[in-house]
Amino acid sequence: MRGLVAGLPSPHPLGQGLPAVYQDEDAFTMRMTQAFDDLLAPILATLDNLPAYFDPALAPDDFVDWLAEWVAMDIDETWGPALRRSAVAGATDLHGRRGTAAGLADHVRLVTGGEVDLVETGGTVWSVDPGSPLPGSARAALLVRVRVADPGSVDSARLDRLVSAVKPAHVPHTIEITQLDDDGRTGGTPGTPGSARKRPPKPPA
Repeated sequence: MRGLVAGLPSPHPLGQGLPAVYQDEDAFTMRMTQAFDDLLAPILATLDNLPAYFDPALAPDDFVDWLAEWVAMDIDETWGPALRRSAVAGATDLHGRRGTAAGLADHVRLVTGGEVDLVETGGTVWSVDPGSPLPGSARAALLVRVRVADPGSVDSARLDRLVSAVKPAHVPHTIEITQLDDDGRTGGTPGTPGSARKRPPKPPA
């Protein structure tokens, strides 16, 4: 909500637009216009800084959630201000790569702040020989590995909903959340299963 801001001066006082006879001799009228200046000052300040309201890095916190609706970015209520701003700023790029492995990895990386690896059974190949073997596996599956410093900080249910919304709808998935050691290696924390019941097979070499 926007309202009065105590002590905020108006960049365009109404009294300055009145004829000189009011400015020089009518103190009551000048005081009355100052009351309207107090009401209009926040509005004029907003209009003067309007471009900043549409910049996720500069917009007020409540406007960031409004901008998220404009760019169809689903903001989780548990996200902090910095994550909300980053999600809104990167929404257009993420939407453009929705359904791709790179887009999914970037989306999960943005939300969790960890390292993300995907193991998928799909593949592409080209060959000049007819009848060449097809890449990948006939059974579609996806494994999402997330490595973070504190696995307990990641809400596995929310992450599962995110992956379900961003991945191709027909591909079952599994999520593994493991601990990232100080030296960057993956620790021994057990994985967290997602909506899939089985772990996807490894892609062929």
